[in-house]
Amino acid sequence: MRWIFFVVIYIILDIYAYQAFKTVTRHSWIYWIYLALSLGVLGYLLYQFNVPDKQGLTGARSYAIGFFLAFFVPKLILFILLFGEDLVRVVVSGLQKIFNSNEAYALPSRRKFISQIALGIAAIPFASLLYGMYQGRYNYKVLKYVLHFDDLPETFDGYRITQISDVHSGSFDNPEKIKYGIDLINEQQSDAIMFTGDLVNNTASEMDTWKQFFGQLTAKDGVYSVLGNHDYGDYVNWDSAAAKKANLDALKEVHREMGWNLLLDEHRKISRGNDTISVVGVENWGAGFKQVGDLDRASAGLSENEFKVLLSHDPSHWQEKVKKDNKKFHLTLSGHTHGMQFGIEIPGWFKWSPVQYRYEHWAGIYEEAGRFLNVNRGFGFLAYPGRVGIWPEVTVIELRKGPKPV
Repeated sequence: MRWIFFVVIYIILDIYAYQAFKTVTRHSWIYWIYLALSLGVLGYLLYQFNVPDKQGLTGARSYAIGFFLAFFVPKLILFILLFGEDLVRVVVSGLQKIFNSNEAYALPSRRKFISQIALGIAAIPFASLLYGMYQGRYNYKVLKYVLHFDDLPETFDGYRITQISDVHSGSFDNPEKIKYGIDLINEQQSDAIMFTGDLVNNTASEMDTWKQFFGQLTAKDGVYSVLGNHDYGDYVNWDSAAAKKANLDALKEVHREMGWNLLLDEHRKISRGNDTISVVGVENWGAGFKQVGDLDRASAGLSENEFKVLLSHDPSHWQEKVKKDNKKFHLTLSGHTHGMQFGIEIPGWFKWSPVQYRYEHWAGIYEEAGRFLNVNRGFGFLAYPGRVGIWPEVTVIELRKGPKPV
């Protein structure tokens, strides 16, 4: 039933899009090409979501989503603009009838320039979504931040952390681009690398091709990692509970094979002379998602005064629990949102994505009462096989002792 409703909505939008083309051009072959492409995209999406697929929103299914969005979003824009014109046409014709009762009621014709403007505006997301699939998904960006802490141990002044998140390796299809991304991470020469969850989409086997690449990540103090909601295999119909557990065990083994320190509600200390900072890692805890992380267990034995970096996949954990915790977690590193892989960012001026209506903290640095959160926009991609405006991210954070310079 839900598919019938979905198809009806799609066809209504198609009618409006057809009207725009019909107003702008008299060449009927353009209408038929448009309708063939639009219905073909819809048919491909329906097919992909009605055949068995254990890999979820990856592969051919993700491309079906991508092409569907490239058609659906522009049509939604066309609908909004042309429906607005229709409302104006109805009002104008109604007023004409009221003030000139001798005239027959008739809607004014669509204005060509309105359809031209609507098609021009709709062309922007259409081209952007296609570009995002072709180029944007591997358009890695290095974002650098300097954070100041009065209670940072002296010997850690200038300590550098590289954060990556949300690899979603089951979506990858270009080894050359992944190698470039790995090299980019290593080129930052940070003291530690920290990964904040979602190594795979669903199954540990997704890493078979890619663990040789991610196993090359190196840092003086090592690579630390936690699990994200996708790593638990919750979005797959397993044959048994034992099979699901075996998959999770296999994924944990992948972390070990790559030389990563997987933190499962536990912590590690990094030393510089007599000083230490603690890297605390919790299992996934998210508002509306899997909640198995135990912050108290992960930080057991640590005092409020010890400097702590927390790895927690979902930023809602910081909002709901971490920032209020008496132990004071100085810096929390999260991911999860991907910035929805779509948005507009002008550094230092403007930042918008539809995901902000779901998550208060969705990309970049946030601070409350001297406690910081960084939400990494993700290294990989899921469902929509691309990125538009919200690019795949490598974060470099430098820790500095003392107040922030004015």
